Amino acid sequence: MGWPGWSKRSYEKPPLPEDFWNLTAERAAGLLSAGLDGLSDAEAASRARRYGPNDAAQIRRAPLWLQYIARFKNPLVLILLAASAVAAATGETTSFVIIAVVIILSVTLDFVQEVRAENAVDALRKSVAITARTRRRGEWIEIPAAALVPGDLVEIKAGDLIPADGLLTEARDLYITQAILTGEPYPAEKRAAPLPAPVTSPGGADNAGFLGTSVVSGVGHLLVCRTGRATMLGGLAKELGNRAPATAFEGGIRHFGLLIMRLTALLVLFVLLVNGLLGRPLLESFLFAVALAVGLTPELLPMVTTVTLSHGALRLARRRVIVKHLPALHNLGAMDLLCTDKTGTLTEAQVRVERAVDADGNPSARALTLAWINSHFCTGIRSPLDAAILASPCPSKPEDLVKLDEVPFDFERRCMSILAMARGSETTLFVKGAPENVLRRCSAVEAGDGSARPLDPALRTRLGETFDKLSAEGLRALAVAYRPMPAGHRAVTAADETDLVFVGFVAFIDPPKQEAAAIIRELAQARVAVKVLTGDNEHVTRHLCESLGLPMRGILTGEEVAKLTDEALFFRAAETDLFCRLSPQQKTRVVLSLRRAGHVVGFLGDGINDAPALHAADIGISVDSAADVAKEAADLILLEHDLEPVRAAVEEGRRSFENILKYILMGTSSNFGNMFSMAGATLFLPFLPMLPVQVLVNNLLYDFSELGIPFDRVDPVALTRPQRWDMRFVQRFMWVLGPVSSLFDFLTFFLLLHLFGAGEALFQTGWFVESMLTQTMVVLLIRTRGNPFANPPDPVLAATVFAAAAIALALPFTPLGGWLGMVALPAPLLAAIAGLAAVYFLAVETVKRFLWRRLALSEPRPRRF
Repeated sequence: MGWPGWSKRSYEKPPLPEDFWNLTAERAAGLLSAGLDGLSDAEAASRARRYGPNDAAQIRRAPLWLQYIARFKNPLVLILLAASAVAAATGETTSFVIIAVVIILSVTLDFVQEVRAENAVDALRKSVAITARTRRRGEWIEIPAAALVPGDLVEIKAGDLIPADGLLTEARDLYITQAILTGEPYPAEKRAAPLPAPVTSPGGADNAGFLGTSVVSGVGHLLVCRTGRATMLGGLAKELGNRAPATAFEGGIRHFGLLIMRLTALLVLFVLLVNGLLGRPLLESFLFAVALAVGLTPELLPMVTTVTLSHGALRLARRRVIVKHLPALHNLGAMDLLCTDKTGTLTEAQVRVERAVDADGNPSARALTLAWINSHFCTGIRSPLDAAILASPCPSKPEDLVKLDEVPFDFERRCMSILAMARGSETTLFVKGAPENVLRRCSAVEAGDGSARPLDPALRTRLGETFDKLSAEGLRALAVAYRPMPAGHRAVTAADETDLVFVGFVAFIDPPKQEAAAIIRELAQARVAVKVLTGDNEHVTRHLCESLGLPMRGILTGEEVAKLTDEALFFRAAETDLFCRLSPQQKTRVVLSLRRAGHVVGFLGDGINDAPALHAADIGISVDSAADVAKEAADLILLEHDLEPVRAAVEEGRRSFENILKYILMGTSSNFGNMFSMAGATLFLPFLPMLPVQVLVNNLLYDFSELGIPFDRVDPVALTRPQRWDMRFVQRFMWVLGPVSSLFDFLTFFLLLHLFGAGEALFQTGWFVESMLTQTMVVLLIRTRGNPFANPPDPVLAATVFAAAAIALALPFTPLGGWLGMVALPAPLLAAIAGLAAVYFLAVETVKRFLWRRLALSEPRPRRF
C-alpha cells in the first residue's frame, strides 16, 4: 500500500544505465552525486520527491476527495443520479432533493467507514513493515525500506531482503538467493569488486544486489542505485500489482453479488413492463424501478466486509497479532489444519548445550571447542543452536585463529564450514551440521589421544547408535568434524567437505512448552488439527510430541517424501502427523498436498527455509523476530512466538466470517422478500405500492440499522468449527425466508385495502412502516442462530436497529413525512401492524432455527478448490 501523500505523477529515473552493475561503485556514486558516507536528511527528502517511493508495485492512494468522488462511479449510483436529473428537469423538486440527499448520505456513510477501517489496518501493517539500516548524517539509522532513495548506503546481513537494486561496496562471505529473478535455487556468492568483463543480465552481476532477493549468509554494504519501479523487479510491476487468487469466501461473495444483480435486473424489467402495460406515468415508473434496484442491491456489503475484517484485525492487534493482508481473516475462519515447526512453538526456544560426547559416547571438550570455532566465525544466520554453543562455557577458546573463508549453511548440504588458520600457518576446515550429512562426508574418527582411525562400517554403526540414543532422550545433536588443509589454502568450497575427521556430537535440549499441550487440545476442540513439519530428526520430534500428547498417526521423513510421487504424497500426507528432516521444497510439497486434499492450511514458520511453504499455504504465519524473507511472505505476524495467538486468530477469523454472513443472510431474506413484494404489488394495485423516494428512505434506514453488524457478538457455536462459504445454504436461506417475508407483506396489503380501506397515501405509509419494522427488527433475529435473548446484540447494533425502527414509526407524524408523501397512521392500524409484525417474528425465528439445524446435520465436508 502506498503512502496517501504520494501523487501519481511520473518520477525521474536515476542517472545510471540500465546495466548499472557494469559500473564500479565509485563511478555509480559519482553519477548519483552521493558519497559512500551516506546522504543528509534534506538530500534524501529531495530525492524522494524526484525519484519517487521505493515501492516496486507503487499501489498509491488517490487523495481523499478523489476517493470520495470515485464512489459515485457505482452503476446504481449513476442510475440514481440520472433519475434525480430527470426529476429536476420535469419539475419533481421533492424527488430530486430526496434522491440527492439519499445518494450523498449513503456514499458518505460507506466512504467514512471504509477509510477509517483502511487507515487503522494500514497503521498495523506499517508496524511490521520491512525496514532497512542506512547511513544518514554519517550515522547508521533504521528507516522504512520504502523511504530509501538512490545514493543511500544500506547495510545487509543474513536473513535480510535486499531493499533496492544497488552495487556492493563491501561484502564478506556474502551469499544471496536470486531465484525470484533468475530462477536459480542455489545462492550466488557476491563480491564488492568490479566485474572482470561486462555482463548483460543481472544473473551474472556478482557485484550487485537486487530488490526482492534475500541474503543467505554474510554481511555487506549496498549503494542504492535504483528504487521502486526503476528496479529490475519493478519492471514486473504489472504482475506485482495483480491481485492474489480469490479465496473461497471472496469467490462466494462475488457469486452472491451476481445472483442478486440477476434478480434485480429481472424484477426491474418486470416492474417497467407491468407499469408500461398499465399506462402509468413513465417517469414515476422509472424512478420506482430504480429505487427497487437500489433496495435489492447489498450496497453496504463492501463496507461491512472491510469494517468487519479491519475490526477483527484491530482486536487481534490487542492480542499481539498483526494482520498484514485482510483477506487472510477469511481463510483463518476456514482453517482446519495448522502446520508448524517445533522450536519456539512447541518448545520453550531456550536452547542450551546439554553435553558434548566423542565417538565412544564419553564427554568431549574437544567437540565443543570445534563447534565453538565454527559458530564464532559464522556470518550466516545464527540459529538458536549457534547461540547456545557460544553461550556455553567453552573449555579452551582459541585466541590465535584467523578466519580465511566460509561455506554457508544450505538446506541441501545441511552443514556449514569455516576455514581458519592458526599462527603456525596450520590451516583447518571446521565443519558442523546434521549428523547424517556430516558423517556421510567423514572417512576417519578422532581417537582420545588426538590420532585418527579409519571410519569402518562397524564404527559407523556405533556412531549411528550413539546419535539415536541422544535423539531418543529428546536431545537434538550436531556432528562436529574437521579436515587439515594444505598450507597456503585460502579459499574453500562445498567440494572440500570430504575426507573429514569426526570428533563428536554436541547435544542440545529445548524443553517442551507445557502450555502448548493445552492450546493444541483447544485447537482440536475447534476442529483444527496440528501437523509438525520440521528439519529435525524423527526421534527428537517423536519424544517432544509424546511429552505434549500430540497425536502421531504416522511419520514421514524427508528421504521418504523424496521418493513419493505427488499422487502418493497426496494420500500419505492426510494420514501423517509428523514430517521430519524436511527440506524447504519438501515442506512446500507437503503443504500443497494437504491443500489439494481440500484442507485450508495454515503454516507457521520463521526462517529463510520456511518462506516457500509460507507462500504455498492458505495462511502464512510468522513472528516479528523472523527473517525478513519469512515476514514478507506471511499474512499474519505474531509478536509472541506461541500457539495461543494463533488460536485467538482462528477465533477472530471465524467471528469476522460470521458477522459478514449475517449481513448477507439479512439481505437475502427480509430485504429480498420486500422488494419481491413491491414488484408483485404492481400487478393488482392501481398505484405504486410505495413512492420511489419512500423506497430510497426505506433502504437508507435499513442500511443504517445494520451499521453495528461488524461489532456484533457471535454465537459460541460459530467459533467451534471452521467456517466455509456455502452458497447453497445462502440460496436456501433466500428462497425460504424471502417468501415468508413476502407472505406477510401480502397480508399487510390485504389488511390495508380490505380492513382499513386505505387510499394511495395511507397504503404507502402503512406499508412503509410495516416494512421498516419487520426489516429492522428481524435483524435481531437473524444475527444469531439460536434464541436471540440468550445471546444479546452488541449495544451499537441494538442502538442502530431501535433508532431506525423509531424513525420509521415517527416519520409519518412529522413535516418531513408529509414532504415524502406520508400521512399520519390511525392507532388501530398501528396496533394491527404491530400484531402482524409480532407473528412475522415468530415465523422467522421458527424457520431460521429449522434452516440452521439442517445445516448442522449436513455439515459441509472439505472441498477441493
